[in-house]
Amino acid sequence: MYSLYRKEIKSYLSSLIGYIFIGVFLIIAGLFIWVFPNINNVLYSNVASLQGLFNTSKFLFLFLVPAITMRTFAEEKHRGTLELLLTKPLTDTQIIAAKFLASLTLLIIALLPTLLYVISVYNLGSPPGNIDLGSTWGSYLGLIFLGATFISIGIFASSTTSNQIVAFVLAAPLCFIMYFGFEFIYSFEILGSMGYFIKKLGIDYHYLSISRGVIDTRDILYFLSVIILFLLATRIILLSRKW
Repeated sequence: MYSLYRKEIKSYLSSLIGYIFIGVFLIIAGLFIWVFPNINNVLYSNVASLQGLFNTSKFLFLFLVPAITMRTFAEEKHRGTLELLLTKPLTDTQIIAAKFLASLTLLIIALLPTLLYVISVYNLGSPPGNIDLGSTWGSYLGLIFLGATFISIGIFASSTTSNQIVAFVLAAPLCFIMYFGFEFIYSFEILGSMGYFIKKLGIDYHYLSISRGVIDTRDILYFLSVIILFLLATRIILLSRKW
């Protein structure tokens, strides 16, 4: 499994896709936080907070994460190397886990440079250090869980097709529905108390909760459950080759 994980990481970093993902994420996030005048701009809002980073990142992840996961299984199927991979002394679960962890590692690598923003805002505060670090670290944790959830969705979409573009087209709307769909249903007040239950099924509810800096085990269990659900669905797709 570790060998496959290393292979996947190398494939990201030895091709343009990994650097494009990191570069596009950092450039767009940086422009919205420091350059473009908007409520997420730290200098424009005059508030020592990185909430703008986390607000911008969740929208970027909706498109960028499916872009890096669309190749995970679709490329293997297109090249005809999936069957070869499946004959190696690895279980389906290990193969899926290796690809999932490799994509998650790339996402964390993309987030690491943004720690410079934390240092900058920390020093720009009046007085210096006037920043809610608890909320900041909670938001980072929420962003990692959010990215991991989108990765699991992207891997599932990739396992259903041999075309990377189709995998992206499937994953991006599915991520969007999982994030905003339940909130949209909740907006119809005719559902009453059931509407609030439906809202809690959406990613947005739990991401906002963990971003407040309060680590609730219910939020963590929710993210882990959704991740496992889509990874299990991916395993079912792989097992279907034997039916």
